[in-house]
Formats: sequence, structure tokens, C-alpha cells
Amino acid sequence: MGVGQGGGWSGLLVLGLLTACHPPSARICSPPSQMYDPAPPRVGRTWLARGGRIYGARPGTLGPIGGGKGHRKIVTRGNKRVKTLDGLIAALKLATPGTVVFVDGRARIDCTVRVLADGLVLEIPAGVTLASDRGRSRGEGRGTSAGALIFSDTRATRPLIRAGGPGVRVTGLRLRGPDPKPRTDHHRRSFAEGRGHRYYYRYPVSVGIRTLHSRLLVDNCEVAGWSHAAIHLKAGQGHHIHHSYLHHNQLRGLGYGVGLDRATALIEHNLFHYNRHSIAGTGRPGSGYEARHNVELGRSVSHCFDLHGGADRRDSTNVAGTWLKIHHNTFRACPRAIAIRGVPQRQARVHHNWFSHRGPAGAIYSEGNTRVYDNAYGVTRPRFSVTGVGRSITGFPRTDGGVVGHAVGPSARADRTIARMVLRVIRSVGDPSR
Repeated sequence: MGVGQGGGWSGLLVLGLLTACHPPSARICSPPSQMYDPAPPRVGRTWLARGGRIYGARPGTLGPIGGGKGHRKIVTRGNKRVKTLDGLIAALKLATPGTVVFVDGRARIDCTVRVLADGLVLEIPAGVTLASDRGRSRGEGRGTSAGALIFSDTRATRPLIRAGGPGVRVTGLRLRGPDPKPRTDHHRRSFAEGRGHRYYYRYPVSVGIRTLHSRLLVDNCEVAGWSHAAIHLKAGQGHHIHHSYLHHNQLRGLGYGVGLDRATALIEHNLFHYNRHSIAGTGRPGSGYEARHNVELGRSVSHCFDLHGGADRRDSTNVAGTWLKIHHNTFRACPRAIAIRGVPQRQARVHHNWFSHRGPAGAIYSEGNTRVYDNAYGVTRPRFSVTGVGRSITGFPRTDGGVVGHAVGPSARADRTIARMVLRVIRSVGDPSR
């Protein structure tokens, strides 16, 4: 079953194939036994060319955006080959730097009971690769490998996989979490009705991959159904998340494809779909990320790329990270594509993206020190931002006197007012991630 506008979890629900979950108080949910089609959705044209410049996400030398079939760095073997959970646990315990633990592409490894009963976490030692063969051709007439499926249906799986040191790689796997739904009613009861954060966290949340160490590499993976975050970069520098498909991580209040705390990362050539925020950062000083050549496919609970400010952290600052670069991405959806909820210490730069929105006021929110220039807006008849205008861009404070974009008019002022109201509502209602 392909995953596109009608695919994924919502498509399974329509077809009645989703096994009913236990009541919210239960600890285990029973989603479908299989994941999704191993090939990324057909996304069509994701970039434009104009005057020798590229706008939007363009595939690179490693193959299609989102990985899978056609990916050019598929791992097909390792020092240790495993098919079972016991075999995987044993192999990881013995692994040393340089070891590749390869999980057979046909394996389905259910961690549910061990996570619930034993608190199991699959820890990958420093310098070790955990791999499968997502996208590998099985030969003429034999199809393509979906990659090994490792999953947990225990709601409080946090995390399923943990990097035990720097230089860990996770590649070619499918990681399925226990909860693909936004749970909007729970968020409303927690905050709109005044019960607060303590009540909110009575509902267990889950994480797919977490690291406190530097240089985590996640590539050619499909990661879905994790209510807190598919990939949680709690700390560390130089992380690289690329050519993966991250979707249905959308719990209201959390729900991140990639979440960053005290971390920096390059996030590129990924497909995003049905996340609350596909990328989100706490905005702590020293943190930052570069997002390039990613595609938002069309559904999001909230804005797509996010960076918190000091008001969200309640630390008496308005710092939104140290730096931020968002360029050459394609945004097909989202109420708003980008929200920078504070002021970066250096500067945020947003350029050469292709937005489905009609203009920057609808696409981007920032509270300052942000340059937005040379982007494309609109789908059927794209408009390109004006360059060299020394006036304040729509919805933004003046920054360096040479901000690129459209001059502020009455409708833009209205959009700016609405954007600020939305951010005030977000903060007053409550965001558990802070």
C-alpha cells in the first residue's frame, strides 16, 4: 500500500485494517503488524529552476529523497547477522567500534513485552552500526526489501534505541512506535481545561531513537508512530539525519520527526508527513540545525519546522538557538511552514525554499534576527521573492537593513498580528515540550 495523501495510518483506518487499541489507560496498543510500503510515496516534482537557481528540494548523489529503492548506500551485510530479538541483544552487547550488526531484511522483531516487563532499551555502543537493507533489490521478479521491522507496542517506550556513545549509525531499518495519533482530546483536557502538565504526562509517550552523544547518523530509515519524537537529539554535536521517511509522529504538544535539545544537526533529503513538527528545537544557546532538501508531503498538525524561544523554556531570555539554516526545502502543507519563536543569537537564514503558501507572511514567523530571501511561493503559478529590498519583510522586524522580501502592507500587518496571536495562544495553552 503506497503512502501518499490517502495512505499511511489514516488510509489504514479508512480501510478498517487498524487493530483496535486498548483504552487510553492501557500500556499497550496494537497497531497493524506490518509497516508501510518500503518505497517512499510518489512525490512528483519537488524543485523549480529559475535563472540558474534551484528552489525546493532536489535529490542528490545518494538517490531519491526519503531513501528506499534507489538509495546508493544500502548496507547488505555485517560482521554479525541476526533475525531475532535475543540475537540482536547479544550481538549489540559484544559489538565494538567498527562492528556492523545486520538485521535480516525479512525480520520482524517485536520488543513489546521486553520493554514493558524489563524496561528493554536497545543500546548501540560507540562506533557501531545497526543496519538492514531497506530498498535493496531482491533480484528480478522478487521485489524490493522493506528492511527489517523493529517495533514496540508499549506506549512508554522511551526510547527503543539509544546511542551508547559517539559515532553510532542506524541505517536501512523500519522502526514502528506504539502511537501514531494526535490525541487532540487529551491535549484539550490537559491545557484548555486547566489540568496542566502533570495530567498531560499521565499518558505515556514514546521515542524511537535517542542520543546524548555526538555524531549520530540515521539514514535510509522509516520511523513512524512515536508520540514524543521519532529521533531525539538530546545532546551532542554534528548529528546527520538523511534520506529517511519520518511520519505519523504527531501527539499534540510533542510529536516530532526530529527533536533537538542541546544539539546541532544537519537534516537533509528526508520525507516528512503527519508530524506535529517535523523538526523542532528547544532553542537552547549553543544549539542549531541546518535543514535542506527535505519535502513536507501535505499533512501536519502544526507548523512544520520549529525553533523555540526563551518564553517557551521560561528562562527569562528570548534566545531561539545560536544559529539556524533552512534552505532548499519543499513545503506542500502546514498551517505555517516555519516558526522561529524567539531571536537566534547569530542569525536565521531562510532561502531557496518552495512554499505552497502565497507569500512569506503565511509561510514564516520569526521574532527577529532572521533573513528571508529568494524563495518561491505558490504551487500552480509560483511567485519568487523580490531581492535587494532594504525594507522589513512581511511579519518580521527589521534585521540588518538589507532584508530580502516583500514590503509590509495592510494585509501583511494583519497576517503578522494573527501570527503573534497564534504564538500567544500556543504559549498560554501549554506546550509540554518546554
